[in-house]
Amino acid sequence: MVSSADIHHNMATAERLMVEAAEKGAKLIVLPENFAVLDGGPQARFAEREGDLSAPLQGMLSRVAREHAVWIVAGTIPLITRPQQAGLSATVLTDGRVRPASLVFNADGAIVARYDKMHLFDVQVSDKQARYAESDSFEAGDAPVIVDTDAGRLGLSICYDIRFPELYRYYFSKRVDLVTVPSAFTRVTGEAHWEVLLRARAIENQCYVIGAGQGGVHNERRETFGHSMIVDPWGRVLDVLERGEGIVIADMDHDALAAIRQRMPVFEHRRLGTAIE
Repeated sequence: MVSSADIHHNMATAERLMVEAAEKGAKLIVLPENFAVLDGGPQARFAEREGDLSAPLQGMLSRVAREHAVWIVAGTIPLITRPQQAGLSATVLTDGRVRPASLVFNADGAIVARYDKMHLFDVQVSDKQARYAESDSFEAGDAPVIVDTDAGRLGLSICYDIRFPELYRYYFSKRVDLVTVPSAFTRVTGEAHWEVLLRARAIENQCYVIGAGQGGVHNERRETFGHSMIVDPWGRVLDVLERGEGIVIADMDHDALAAIRQRMPVFEHRRLGTAIE
């Protein structure tokens, strides 16, 4: 996608592309980071409470999942509530920030998992925007999340997380089959590092990696790299879309995945434990 500050246009685009993917046979659909609104300012005005299926974003995602019998990893949407603990009321953020959350909807339209971005992009980049300070608008999450889907055991991550291999090593220790990386990589950092990072995470952790990226010019200061791609456990790029709106699609081969792990038993050869326990 090439999302803008127009949430209604972005939602319509996301729905159109998800329907197209479902009609082409997709069973698990991944949206980019900030698919609903890509705006440099605070996102609290767009925020929703987790689990509110009457809210515009979660309602649309639930409906599309249910109507087309697909699983959806909903990129990121702004949530005003922290993850709810069993038996406790949800905590609401009150400082003007939101949680950048990746929600997973099953084919019945129910929310079955939530991952909040753990690593926030507070950096200097040699582009027109120059300074990126996600912590001004977002509160970071603090826990990895794994969910069993119809496509396999899934580890969730978001964009800047890809630079922190200990997160993916944790997922490897839990034997995930695939990881998702909804992203809005800048053009400058994407040209340098996007593909090599995705392929490295796939190879070293012997899993599929789905990188769904924003790709294009969003405003006078913001340009993203795109190159949405699906990478197999051998590091091969199965499909890629360089820029603009569209979909990438590929089949997941569980037999091939098992064969790679059997022939090269990296998991059993580890000498150090995972960095996250």
